[in-house]
Amino acid sequence: MSVDLHAEAGGKILILNLRDRLTSEDYAHFTPAVEQAVKENGKVRILVRMHDFHGWTLDAVWEDVKFDLRHISHIERLALSAEAGMAVFCKPFTTAKVRYFDQCKTDEAEEWIHGEIAQTSQRK
Repeated sequence: MSVDLHAEAGGKILILNLRDRLTSEDYAHFTPAVEQAVKENGKVRILVRMHDFHGWTLDAVWEDVKFDLRHISHIERLALSAEAGMAVFCKPFTTAKVRYFDQCKTDEAEEWIHGEIAQTSQRK
């Protein structure tokens, strides 16, 4: 499996770690978790960390397009952390605020994706 997914902040933040080549089976693995998080939270934030990532198989490209269109308004923030050049290549179809981070700046990506959620939780 090329994907590792875990949730933080009660499911409002999803962390996707990608490596190797993404397949349609990978989408079948993580899409239900994203859809459940959206159902529970309305909008989610996603941090995608790409390490030693080599893109998508042809069938996965189609799954990615369907995923992007289905969740175009469900993603509040999207942080892409990758080797130089890969993050810009992976521009998604979304209304989310999107930021790209070089892989060596993963800490900044995590800080940005968590921004204001901690403050909101502390006020409640």
